[in-house]
Amino acid sequence: MSLRNSLLRAPATLRPLLVQQPARALYHSYEHSPAPPYPETETKILSSALTHVPTHGFTQEALNLGARDAGYLDISTNLFRKGAFDLILYYLVTQRLALANRVQFPDTTTGVGLKVRSLTMSRLRANGEAGVVPHWTGALGHMSLAENIPASLRELAKLSDEIWFLAGDKAVDASWYTKRATLSSVYAAAEMYQTQDQSTDFKDTEAFLDRRLEEVRVMGSAVGGTMQWAGFQAGAVVNLLRSKGMRI
Repeated sequence: MSLRNSLLRAPATLRPLLVQQPARALYHSYEHSPAPPYPETETKILSSALTHVPTHGFTQEALNLGARDAGYLDISTNLFRKGAFDLILYYLVTQRLALANRVQFPDTTTGVGLKVRSLTMSRLRANGEAGVVPHWTGALGHMSLAENIPASLRELAKLSDEIWFLAGDKAVDASWYTKRATLSSVYAAAEMYQTQDQSTDFKDTEAFLDRRLEEVRVMGSAVGGTMQWAGFQAGAVVNLLRSKGMRI
Protein backbone atom coordinates (compact mmCIF):
# COMPACT_ATOMS: atom_id res chain seq x y z
CA MET A 1 0.00 0.00 0.00
CA SER A 2 1.38 3.43 -0.92
CA LEU A 3 2.08 6.09 1.69
CA ARG A 4 -0.75 8.21 0.31
CA ASN A 5 -3.24 5.32 0.51
CA SER A 6 -2.08 4.65 4.06
CA LEU A 7 -2.76 8.24 5.00
CA LEU A 8 -6.19 8.30 3.43
CA ARG A 9 -7.30 4.96 4.87
CA ALA A 10 -6.01 5.52 8.39
CA PRO A 11 -8.13 7.05 11.18
CA ALA A 12 -7.74 10.81 11.47
CA THR A 13 -5.83 10.47 14.75
CA LEU A 14 -3.19 8.29 13.10
CA ARG A 15 -2.77 9.95 9.72
CA PRO A 16 -0.30 12.61 10.88
CA LEU A 17 1.84 9.91 12.49
CA LEU A 18 2.23 8.10 9.18
CA VAL A 19 4.12 11.01 7.63
CA GLN A 20 7.73 9.85 7.50
CA GLN A 21 9.09 11.09 4.19
CA PRO A 22 8.34 13.45 1.32
CA ALA A 23 5.84 12.18 -1.23
CA ARG A 24 4.18 13.40 -4.37
CA ALA A 25 1.30 15.81 -3.94
CA LEU A 26 -2.04 15.56 -5.65
CA TYR A 27 -1.80 16.56 -9.30
CA HIS A 28 -3.34 19.80 -10.48
CA SER A 29 -3.24 20.93 -14.09
CA TYR A 30 -3.69 24.43 -15.41
CA GLU A 31 -3.82 23.17 -19.00
CA HIS A 32 -6.63 20.62 -18.90
CA SER A 33 -10.18 21.02 -17.62
CA PRO A 34 -11.07 18.36 -15.05
CA ALA A 35 -13.51 15.68 -16.09
CA PRO A 36 -17.04 16.02 -14.67
CA PRO A 37 -17.06 14.32 -11.25
CA TYR A 38 -20.36 12.50 -11.95
CA PRO A 39 -22.14 11.10 -15.03
CA GLU A 40 -24.86 13.30 -16.52
CA THR A 41 -27.86 11.39 -15.15
CA GLU A 42 -26.46 11.27 -11.64
CA THR A 43 -25.55 14.94 -11.80
CA LYS A 44 -29.09 15.90 -12.80
CA ILE A 45 -30.67 13.90 -9.98
CA LEU A 46 -28.19 14.88 -7.28
CA SER A 47 -28.10 18.57 -8.17
CA SER A 48 -31.90 18.66 -8.14
CA ALA A 49 -31.97 16.76 -4.85
CA LEU A 50 -29.72 19.39 -3.23
CA THR A 51 -32.43 22.00 -3.72
CA HIS A 52 -34.64 19.94 -1.38
CA VAL A 53 -32.00 19.52 1.36
CA PRO A 54 -32.88 22.79 3.18
CA THR A 55 -36.39 21.38 3.71
CA HIS A 56 -35.88 17.61 3.88
CA GLY A 57 -32.23 17.26 4.87
CA PHE A 58 -29.84 14.76 3.35
CA THR A 59 -32.46 12.04 3.04
CA GLN A 60 -33.95 9.52 0.65
CA GLU A 61 -36.94 11.85 0.33
CA ALA A 62 -34.67 14.59 -1.02
CA LEU A 63 -33.24 12.09 -3.50
CA ASN A 64 -36.69 11.00 -4.64
CA LEU A 65 -37.82 14.59 -5.13
CA GLY A 66 -34.63 15.33 -7.04
CA ALA A 67 -35.24 12.40 -9.37
CA ARG A 68 -38.79 13.60 -10.08
CA ASP A 69 -37.60 17.17 -10.72
CA ALA A 70 -35.02 15.83 -13.18
CA GLY A 71 -37.70 13.82 -15.01
CA TYR A 72 -36.89 10.37 -13.64
CA LEU A 73 -38.85 7.79 -11.66
CA ASP A 74 -38.15 7.32 -7.96
CA ILE A 75 -36.61 3.94 -8.75
CA SER A 76 -33.77 5.74 -10.53
CA THR A 77 -32.35 6.62 -7.12
CA ASN A 78 -31.18 3.00 -6.97
CA LEU A 79 -28.17 4.39 -8.82
CA PHE A 80 -27.04 5.62 -5.42
CA ARG A 81 -26.29 2.53 -3.41
CA LYS A 82 -25.45 4.50 -0.27
CA GLY A 83 -28.55 6.66 -0.48
CA ALA A 84 -28.25 9.82 1.62
CA PHE A 85 -24.48 9.51 1.90
CA ASP A 86 -24.13 9.67 -1.88
CA LEU A 87 -26.01 12.97 -1.76
CA ILE A 88 -23.75 14.24 1.02
CA LEU A 89 -20.63 13.25 -0.92
CA TYR A 90 -21.93 14.97 -4.06
CA TYR A 91 -22.44 18.14 -2.05
CA LEU A 92 -18.90 17.96 -0.66
CA VAL A 93 -17.33 17.32 -4.07
CA THR A 94 -19.21 20.08 -5.88
CA GLN A 95 -18.55 22.63 -3.13
CA ARG A 96 -14.85 21.79 -3.22
CA LEU A 97 -14.71 22.22 -6.98
CA ALA A 98 -16.59 25.52 -6.74
CA LEU A 99 -13.97 27.08 -4.48
CA ALA A 100 -11.74 28.19 -7.35
CA ASN A 101 -14.55 30.39 -8.69
CA ARG A 102 -15.78 31.60 -5.30
CA VAL A 103 -12.54 33.25 -4.18
CA GLN A 104 -10.17 35.27 -6.34
CA PHE A 105 -6.89 36.85 -5.27
CA PRO A 106 -6.02 39.65 -7.69
CA ASP A 107 -3.43 41.02 -5.25
CA THR A 108 -0.38 38.78 -5.62
CA THR A 109 1.12 40.20 -2.44
CA THR A 110 -1.49 38.47 -0.26
CA GLY A 111 0.26 35.90 1.91
CA VAL A 112 -0.46 32.18 1.70
CA GLY A 113 -1.76 32.11 5.27
CA LEU A 114 -4.32 34.83 4.63
CA LYS A 115 -5.41 33.07 1.46
CA VAL A 116 -5.88 29.78 3.33
CA ARG A 117 -7.98 31.60 5.91
CA SER A 118 -10.12 33.30 3.23
CA LEU A 119 -10.68 30.09 1.28
CA THR A 120 -11.55 28.11 4.41
CA MET A 121 -14.08 30.69 5.57
CA SER A 122 -15.57 30.90 2.08
CA ARG A 123 -16.12 27.14 2.11
CA LEU A 124 -17.81 27.36 5.51
CA ARG A 125 -20.07 30.21 4.39
CA ALA A 126 -21.11 28.10 1.40
CA ASN A 127 -22.81 25.75 3.87
CA GLY A 128 -25.00 28.64 4.97
CA GLU A 129 -25.73 29.76 1.44
CA ALA A 130 -26.76 26.23 0.48
CA GLY A 131 -29.06 26.00 3.51
CA VAL A 132 -27.49 22.79 4.80
CA VAL A 133 -26.23 23.97 8.20
CA PRO A 134 -29.40 22.92 10.11
CA HIS A 135 -28.98 19.43 8.65
CA TRP A 136 -25.21 19.13 8.89
CA THR A 137 -25.10 17.33 12.22
CA GLY A 138 -27.17 14.55 10.62
CA ALA A 139 -24.82 14.59 7.63
CA LEU A 140 -21.84 14.18 9.96
CA GLY A 141 -23.63 11.23 11.52
CA HIS A 142 -23.80 9.53 8.10
CA MET A 143 -20.17 10.39 7.43
CA SER A 144 -19.07 8.84 10.71
CA LEU A 145 -20.52 5.40 9.91
CA ALA A 146 -17.73 2.86 9.51
CA GLU A 147 -18.48 2.16 5.86
CA ASN A 148 -18.49 5.87 5.02
CA ILE A 149 -15.42 7.03 6.94
CA PRO A 150 -12.84 6.25 4.20
CA ALA A 151 -14.69 8.27 1.55
CA SER A 152 -15.36 11.08 4.03
CA LEU A 153 -11.69 11.33 4.98
CA ARG A 154 -10.61 11.23 1.35
CA GLU A 155 -12.89 14.13 0.51
CA LEU A 156 -11.72 16.11 3.54
CA ALA A 157 -8.11 15.52 2.43
CA LYS A 158 -8.98 16.71 -1.09
CA LEU A 159 -10.62 19.86 0.28
CA SER A 160 -7.55 20.66 2.37
CA ASP A 161 -5.29 20.06 -0.62
CA GLU A 162 -7.48 22.26 -2.83
CA ILE A 163 -7.35 25.12 -0.32
CA TRP A 164 -3.55 24.99 -0.04
CA PHE A 165 -3.22 24.71 -3.82
CA LEU A 166 -5.49 27.68 -4.50
CA ALA A 167 -3.60 29.63 -1.83
CA GLY A 168 -0.42 29.14 -3.85
CA ASP A 169 1.39 26.63 -1.64
CA LYS A 170 4.20 25.06 -3.64
CA ALA A 171 5.94 22.97 -0.98
CA VAL A 172 6.78 19.43 -2.10
CA ASP A 173 8.52 18.15 1.04
CA ALA A 174 7.08 16.34 4.07
CA SER A 175 5.32 19.54 5.14
CA TRP A 176 2.90 18.95 2.26
CA TYR A 177 1.17 16.28 4.33
CA THR A 178 1.48 17.86 7.75
CA LYS A 179 0.01 21.19 6.63
CA ARG A 180 -2.92 19.45 4.99
CA ALA A 181 -3.55 17.20 7.98
CA THR A 182 -3.57 20.25 10.24
CA LEU A 183 -5.94 22.22 8.02
CA SER A 184 -8.25 19.19 7.75
CA SER A 185 -8.48 19.05 11.53
CA VAL A 186 -9.07 22.79 11.86
CA TYR A 187 -11.74 22.75 9.15
CA ALA A 188 -13.56 19.77 10.68
CA ALA A 189 -13.64 21.50 14.08
CA ALA A 190 -14.88 24.78 12.56
CA GLU A 191 -17.59 23.00 10.61
CA MET A 192 -18.80 21.27 13.75
CA TYR A 193 -18.82 24.61 15.58
CA GLN A 194 -20.82 26.12 12.72
CA THR A 195 -23.73 23.75 13.33
CA GLN A 196 -24.38 25.54 16.65
CA ASP A 197 -23.61 29.08 15.44
CA GLN A 198 -26.54 31.52 15.68
CA SER A 199 -24.56 34.67 14.88
CA THR A 200 -25.09 36.87 11.81
CA ASP A 201 -23.19 35.65 8.76
CA PHE A 202 -21.45 33.07 10.96
CA LYS A 203 -19.27 35.67 12.64
CA ASP A 204 -18.78 33.40 15.65
CA THR A 205 -17.60 30.60 13.39
CA GLU A 206 -15.20 33.03 11.73
CA ALA A 207 -13.80 34.01 15.14
CA PHE A 208 -13.52 30.32 16.07
CA LEU A 209 -11.60 29.63 12.86
CA ASP A 210 -9.25 32.53 13.52
CA ARG A 211 -8.51 31.22 17.02
CA ARG A 212 -7.74 27.73 15.71
CA LEU A 213 -5.48 29.07 12.97
CA GLU A 214 -3.65 31.26 15.48
CA GLU A 215 -3.21 28.24 17.75
CA VAL A 216 -1.69 26.36 14.83
CA ARG A 217 0.73 29.22 14.27
CA VAL A 218 1.71 29.64 17.92
CA MET A 219 1.36 26.16 19.36
CA GLY A 220 2.77 24.46 16.30
CA SER A 221 6.15 25.93 17.16
CA ALA A 222 5.76 25.40 20.90
CA VAL A 223 5.17 21.65 20.57
CA GLY A 224 7.95 21.15 18.06
CA GLY A 225 6.27 21.40 14.69
CA THR A 226 3.11 20.99 12.69
CA MET A 227 3.07 17.20 12.82
CA GLN A 228 2.53 16.97 16.57
CA TRP A 229 -0.03 19.78 16.48
CA ALA A 230 -1.89 18.03 13.67
CA GLY A 231 -2.09 14.90 15.79
CA PHE A 232 -3.44 16.86 18.74
CA GLN A 233 -6.01 18.64 16.60
CA ALA A 234 -7.17 15.42 14.94
CA GLY A 235 -7.65 13.77 18.33
CA ALA A 236 -9.59 16.77 19.59
CA VAL A 237 -11.93 16.65 16.60
CA VAL A 238 -12.59 12.93 17.07
CA ASN A 239 -13.39 13.48 20.75
CA LEU A 240 -15.71 16.35 19.84
CA LEU A 241 -17.59 14.21 17.34
CA ARG A 242 -17.92 11.41 19.88
CA SER A 243 -19.29 13.86 22.44
CA LYS A 244 -22.08 14.59 19.93
CA GLY A 245 -22.99 10.90 19.87
CA MET A 246 -21.30 10.04 16.59
CA ARG A 247 -19.87 6.55 16.20
CA ILE A 248 -16.17 7.00 15.48
